[in-house]
Amino acid sequence: MRLGLVLGEAGSGLRRNVSMVISVVLVTFISLTFVGAAILLQFQITQMKGFWYDKAQVTVSLCTASDTKGNCAGEATQEQIDAVGAALDSPTIAAFIKKYEFENHDQAYANYVDQFGDDGLAGFVTPDTLPQSFRVNMVDPTQADVLVESLSGYAGVFSVIDQRQYLDPIFSVLNTASITAVGLAVLMLIAAVLLIATTIRLSAFSRRRELGIMRLVGASNRFIQTPFILEGVFAAVIGSLLAGGAVVAIVQFFVQGYLHDALPQTALVGLDDALVVVPVLVVIGGVLAAASAGFAINRYLKV
Repeated sequence: MRLGLVLGEAGSGLRRNVSMVISVVLVTFISLTFVGAAILLQFQITQMKGFWYDKAQVTVSLCTASDTKGNCAGEATQEQIDAVGAALDSPTIAAFIKKYEFENHDQAYANYVDQFGDDGLAGFVTPDTLPQSFRVNMVDPTQADVLVESLSGYAGVFSVIDQRQYLDPIFSVLNTASITAVGLAVLMLIAAVLLIATTIRLSAFSRRRELGIMRLVGASNRFIQTPFILEGVFAAVIGSLLAGGAVVAIVQFFVQGYLHDALPQTALVGLDDALVVVPVLVVIGGVLAAASAGFAINRYLKV
């Protein structure tokens, strides 16, 4: 097969169908931008889970003087506090714990003031009204239930709270957004595939006389099909590269620009992640275009 002749035929087809090629490029660009955004969002969710779950603690809140229900009969005594500390140090539980620290009333109040300031709500709170607590970091945050089940029944313990319960709804929303982006991307990819197939069939129909002559002189189906497949792949690859550029721009200017300043204490995806996504988009675009164009021209030649 003469490569120069095949490429010449493909270029001729692209020039004849400029408007359709632009349509394929735009649809591919939009659909693969959604795909790239969905992939990046999954990267972001994974990074945030690793970052925040590692920081999430199990809080063992002790009874205050006003607590009289459950395990509480007023302020937790020193013996009850020591019993909880001994349980955390026991071989059975210590194997699951990375580290823990005890927070007394004054430390709890100081942290409260740091969070809410000296005015407002902090003015109605005194150190005695804030519970003393053990702040526990787990080796594996997913095993926090071990601590919850072990300490919830101890005298002087008001509650044992796994802080991950506050993070899970956020990640659930992000996962839903990611699934929505994937769904939109799939619909757009279907539209791109159909448009590529239609473009190739129209291109073949406009060159039906040339195709008839090529058949008469003995040209193989492979020789006839290849230029049309290249047309679809060329248009799709351009759209894929544009989508890759959009993904990189989103990460550079929105994530690393705006979000990095707005959320300085959060792990965010970077350019390295975006550059991983770009070749994936190009491969997806090229493969879908080749398959769609190949199917369309093959069906046309059999008619």
